[in-house]
Amino acid sequence: MKFQMKEVVSAREARQFLDLPLAIYNNDSNWIRPLDKDIEDVFDVNKNKFFKHGVCKRWLLVNKQEEVIGRIAAFINNKYKQEQPTGGIGFFECINNQEAANFMLDHCKEWLAKQGMEAMDGPINFGERDRWWGLVVEGYFEPLYCMNYNPPYYKDLFEYYGFQVYFNQECYGMKIVYEFQDKFYTRHEELSKNEDLHAEKILKSDLDKYAKDFTYIYNKAWASHGQGKSLDERQAVKMFRSMKPVMDERLNWIVYHKQEPVACWINLPDLNQYFKHLNGKFGLYHKLKFLLLQKFGKCERALGLVFGIIPEWQGKGMDAYIILEGSKVICFETPYKDYEMQWIGDFNPKMINVAQNLGAHVTRRLSTYRYLFDRQKEFKRHPML
Repeated sequence: MKFQMKEVVSAREARQFLDLPLAIYNNDSNWIRPLDKDIEDVFDVNKNKFFKHGVCKRWLLVNKQEEVIGRIAAFINNKYKQEQPTGGIGFFECINNQEAANFMLDHCKEWLAKQGMEAMDGPINFGERDRWWGLVVEGYFEPLYCMNYNPPYYKDLFEYYGFQVYFNQECYGMKIVYEFQDKFYTRHEELSKNEDLHAEKILKSDLDKYAKDFTYIYNKAWASHGQGKSLDERQAVKMFRSMKPVMDERLNWIVYHKQEPVACWINLPDLNQYFKHLNGKFGLYHKLKFLLLQKFGKCERALGLVFGIIPEWQGKGMDAYIILEGSKVICFETPYKDYEMQWIGDFNPKMINVAQNLGAHVTRRLSTYRYLFDRQKEFKRHPML
């Protein structure tokens, strides 16, 4: 047999899974090796909550010479509700060989079909959409932290196999300067007259309180965006606590009307500006090196994670209010020069409009692909919000 799929079950195979990209990206100066622990946590039953309502397997592709030339994972998330039962594939890496790619994708398709799936999306994550989601199709430069990166030929491998674009993921970027459209200043001035409104930095000393407020905003503003998914307060607290060591308080803001949280803007330094010096490792030595890089190193890019407004305040200038309140600090009191937002789905025109109104431009584009097992079934793009 020309190729063979080998399930990752041993420590040696897990190491091969992590090390394969070194060969794929050997001559690509833009690639930043992800932290090994960030990849391995996805496949750890004790660390990835998605195992509570799903199953995941991963494999290596080896040739006749027993050389590892590809890798892939396939998974089922029972809370991933789609028109038809849909599984996922991700963590795809492969040499530039369509036959090899087809062999891996066929294997995943057959495994997912046996689990009752009728389609597969990829490359996606066995986890939240803010990590390892989508295939880069434009903008092959240094990836943001926990963002997929791939050679341009992966697009051909996926599309030749029969995958179609389910939705595009637009990343918007801009220079960090205190220059906005006139209407931003007008709307900000109008809302500033409301004495019941004020913006607060998210302080590390009171993270649990802000996590609770973030949960309130999230469940009012976004629950309908992800197949009705809501956020549990315990999840938010855990997320905020995990962010604490790398948070910059000056980048994170919540707006309150009286005592009610009504809008939030969550950002982080782009950690890849530090992690690119660690070669995927995060042991004691590397943690110390990271702390030194944080203190004395250079990070001039901020990453936009979440921007949300509860429905009652949408369309009333709240976007201008929170952005200008935060920008008074971000633009004049921080070292950041560039700002790039986490991707916005092309099915979300409201958020795209916010980004464009800011004067941001598309910096890179990723695609989430879908493959229907019934090749006669009508293909449908992601519904618009």
